[in-house]
Amino acid sequence: MRAEVAERTADLQRVSAEYANYRRRADRDREQTKVDAKVSFANDLLVVLDDFERAAQHGDLTGPFKAAADKVTTVLTKLGLEPFGTEGESFDPQLHEAVQHEPADGSGPTVTVLSTVLRRGYRISDRVLRPAMVTVQDRPEAPAGGGADAGDGEPQNPA
Repeated sequence: MRAEVAERTADLQRVSAEYANYRRRADRDREQTKVDAKVSFANDLLVVLDDFERAAQHGDLTGPFKAAADKVTTVLTKLGLEPFGTEGESFDPQLHEAVQHEPADGSGPTVTVLSTVLRRGYRISDRVLRPAMVTVQDRPEAPAGGGADAGDGEPQNPA
């Protein structure tokens, strides 16, 4: 009788563990599907955001067109779309696509930074939808306290 109770208890524990694993896997898959849908939707609208940005740069983003652009931007921001790539930011080859490189004047240790952003990059959560298209420039490394991160030659990314 005790052996049978122990066997049933082990079976019940096994089934409970399998169900808990299934539930975690289903929740993870559901979240991944949500992110995939957001990425797909936002990816299709990146060209529209580029058009809005160019129109704003040329002063053509006014009136009802600006209101529509603001609404689209708000919706994409609520979905978690984040722009990145600003001038002066450290160059990260995983986030930025360099199309031109300007060497540093003089010699000594340098750090590579974005000098011009030609096209903004976008990400949702940890997924990069599109890298920022940039020109980069080597600048003399700032002598900031002690140089603890000097020597590995890798650009530092604050994100």
